[in-house]
Amino acid sequence: MAMKYQKGTVYPSGKRVKTWYGKYLVYRRDQQGKEVCKHRCVKICPKANTPKWKAEQMLQEIILKETKGVGPTPTLPPDDSVTFRWFVKERYIPMRRGSWSPTYKKTNTYNLEHYLIEHFGNLPLRQLTTFEIQIWLNKLVEEKNYSESVVRSCFSNIRAITHLARKQKFLVDDPGEDVTMPITKLAEKPVISREQTLALLGAITDLHDLCLMHIGIFSGPRASEAMGFQWKSWTGESLVPHGTAVEGTLYKGRVKSKASRAPIAVPEPVRPVIEAWQRFCPDPSPEALMFPTFGRGERKGEAVPRHAKNFLRWRIRPISRKLGIPDGLVTFQVMRRSLGTHMQDHGTLKDTQGALRHASITTTGNIYVQVIEASVMRAVNSHANAVLDGWTPAIDGLGLKGRNIKRLPAETQASAGIR
Repeated sequence: MAMKYQKGTVYPSGKRVKTWYGKYLVYRRDQQGKEVCKHRCVKICPKANTPKWKAEQMLQEIILKETKGVGPTPTLPPDDSVTFRWFVKERYIPMRRGSWSPTYKKTNTYNLEHYLIEHFGNLPLRQLTTFEIQIWLNKLVEEKNYSESVVRSCFSNIRAITHLARKQKFLVDDPGEDVTMPITKLAEKPVISREQTLALLGAITDLHDLCLMHIGIFSGPRASEAMGFQWKSWTGESLVPHGTAVEGTLYKGRVKSKASRAPIAVPEPVRPVIEAWQRFCPDPSPEALMFPTFGRGERKGEAVPRHAKNFLRWRIRPISRKLGIPDGLVTFQVMRRSLGTHMQDHGTLKDTQGALRHASITTTGNIYVQVIEASVMRAVNSHANAVLDGWTPAIDGLGLKGRNIKRLPAETQASAGIR
């Protein structure tokens, strides 16, 4: 049974408070399989401050939502009832969000709402043209001066939306096919210097914080990987990601890409810091988090992953500000970028790629083995020794500062070999 498209009828009703109502037809099949037509009346919204055209638009969304599961996907409707907003919310997002990671889902949903739907939301989908899309993208750069990441996200999303609309036969042609990415301003990509690194590490007096910063600076994991490390990840010379942690939630077995499953090389000067924290950590069992915090609300009393931004904001940046280090340099992304930049003087480009676990940009189908190549280990060791030459952290004198960490019961500590 084909889907029926209609505009319906909007009318005001009510004695004391006027309200917009809408009526339309619903097509169903009876028990004998015969198509029957029924009238439906729905309450839309109060009439005050709502013009009729707005009520008609709200009724269209109700009609489309009511009839979206009836019959096959429609061909191009005879009217402009399918708006850009409806297609994105009712077709594009439901079909694509299953492949989005938690972090990307939050960011991409915001970008769709704030940039695309805000601009094209009320426009009938079939009235969207290549010219209008290109002019809008150009204005994001020329008038609003948005960064490359924002403009590229809008560019990719609008092309994906129009491509899906074409495949779903909501559009005859794809207006996003010939759209081009405008030239944006160059984004600054700062790195932290050796002097700033030593000053920051030397000012940290908490063993937990020092260990996490050593791993971030000299091994270059992503923030979600660092917060998701479990003690079973530590092999003695490398860290193997078994999941990622986003906004306080651990997603076991989920990583960014296939290449991200490769072990992360840990330089020799960093290993004593990790081992010292393992001896001091309240729970060094294999399934326990390496850098936990305690949950609140429903998770009160549980060991949960940290928020990377909160860790940097409350634990590290108060120290870096006293040293005059800009907040923009104290991020896991800058640590990762700094490692890649500085390793150019200590190894080949291939070594840097292996340390950061990036997919090859020149060879497709690059297979990442589950062992760390000797050249990669030499490169990260050379880099760490060059930065830490003549300086060692006072591990024995460090404890926990500024946090109330609950320790394991005495019998559990004894079985784990913790003094």
